[in-house]
Amino acid sequence: MPINKQEFTSKIHLIISVCIVLPVALVYGFKPALLFNIHINTTDAHHFFKAVMGLYIGFSVLWLLGIFNKTYLKMALVSNCIFMFGIGFGRLLGYILEGTPTVIYQIGLVGELLLACYGFWVLQRHTVKKEISNNKKS
Repeated sequence: MPINKQEFTSKIHLIISVCIVLPVALVYGFKPALLFNIHINTTDAHHFFKAVMGLYIGFSVLWLLGIFNKTYLKMALVSNCIFMFGIGFGRLLGYILEGTPTVIYQIGLVGELLLACYGFWVLQRHTVKKEISNNKKS
């Protein structure tokens, strides 16, 4: 089934987010040293990263629901914006307080903030169109 331009514009950042967040979730959960300068030495640290993996997978599932089911689109958009801004803000805070991280985290910071801003733009556009449509019906 072909996708129209409006659907593509509304969902592309969700697709990008899933394509990045799912693999990163698995890396965090099972082999964080594979891509990141992270070396886990305690059982609690392993559990922490498995929990982060679970959060990332959970949000990815919600975004997939939004991509494939119109009922979940707004929830997916809002959650994606909060997720990306939250992660981006945390990275920015770390950058300020701890110093410059590795390149992959610097790229992540920029990408997360861009995806969050794009998501808010889509959400605002989506909400405005819905209001205009409701006003025409009145």
